Amino acid sequence: MPTTHYQPFTDEHQMFRKSVRNFVEKELNPHCDEWEEAGIWPAHDVLKKMGDLGFLGLNYDEAYGGANADIWFTVVLSEELGRCKCAGVPMGIMVHTDMCTPALAKYGSHELKEQYLAPAIRGDMVGCIAVTEPGAGSDVAGIITRAEKDGDDYVINGAKMYITNGAQADWVCLLARTEPGKSYRGMSLIMVPTTTPGFSVSRKLEKLGNRSSDTAVLSFENARVPQSNLIGAEGMGFYLQMEQFQMERLVGSLSATGGMEIAVRETMRYCTERQTFGQPLIHNQWIQFKLVELLTEIEALRQLNYYAASLMESGAAPEEVTRVASMCKLKAGRLAREVGDTCLQFYGGMGYMEETWISRYFRDARLLSIGGGADEVMMGIIAKLEGMMPSRGKRE
Repeated sequence: MPTTHYQPFTDEHQMFRKSVRNFVEKELNPHCDEWEEAGIWPAHDVLKKMGDLGFLGLNYDEAYGGANADIWFTVVLSEELGRCKCAGVPMGIMVHTDMCTPALAKYGSHELKEQYLAPAIRGDMVGCIAVTEPGAGSDVAGIITRAEKDGDDYVINGAKMYITNGAQADWVCLLARTEPGKSYRGMSLIMVPTTTPGFSVSRKLEKLGNRSSDTAVLSFENARVPQSNLIGAEGMGFYLQMEQFQMERLVGSLSATGGMEIAVRETMRYCTERQTFGQPLIHNQWIQFKLVELLTEIEALRQLNYYAASLMESGAAPEEVTRVASMCKLKAGRLAREVGDTCLQFYGGMGYMEETWISRYFRDARLLSIGGGADEVMMGIIAKLEGMMPSRGKRE
């Protein structure tokens, strides 16, 4: 990776980068074809290896096995995971490290952290986050999965859809409605072990891309968990999840940026080796200019990612963090699609073959503009924070 204009990284960060890159090259890339074919990655095996190496819980409290490190270690981890030859495995890893655990780590009780966070950091348990439902995706306020009080327990009924790691997770960080109605208030985050009677994996979904990640439909039928499994205050789940989303969107953009650069540089290599009309493809000025344009866009996104990370690290206002993280997510989704389409075009017929990595990249890249908040949702968030949207009454 070339030297960037803005360098937040110390020698320690760079040593960590080498360690993660070595792990990706030796422990992930050689198995990508196998895991893609199987439609699932061995989450427990991979995460245990990462836990033993100290790659999990980077920003979390040392009392629970974390490293209490700065955010730049997470930046490095995400960028290097993006170099994996399939996007599904990095996604599964980052769901575990930075999408289903932030609220637990920040707002969970000591007992919850001991029971769920510490084993997740060790790699002994696999976690997932369950927000989307068959009838509620980007419209989080529309969720209807409910958790009703009964004695000291919550009794949970409903279904969750498109859940990464859902087929093999040991616990679910669940967003459910603890009060009736359709308000943003009245939702809560609840930890649900997958051994809970009434919990089941309805089915594993087949996808266009990211085939190595298991994506499942989860069912809750009178699933009973203690009310002590609540994260933070009851009724604050929507707001805690919105906070989690910002880290999810940043690490997704960071990982995608690493993958984009690999895609462009692999395409440069191919175009240098591929002869057409008596000369290498790379001698075509249009190809040179388009690849240079993409590298420029990737570098610009990398710097935007770093700015978002610096805002998080400095404790900037939540609105500013949300604005910039949403910009990162929006730009990453659109740029990844452009990179995939352009690079596959330069590979020509070979790029359309399943045996060529760029065809997998093309399929995998399409998810980023949908998952974790669609492009249109990102634009709506940014427009609102820029003062463009008219005020609306509270949803009740």
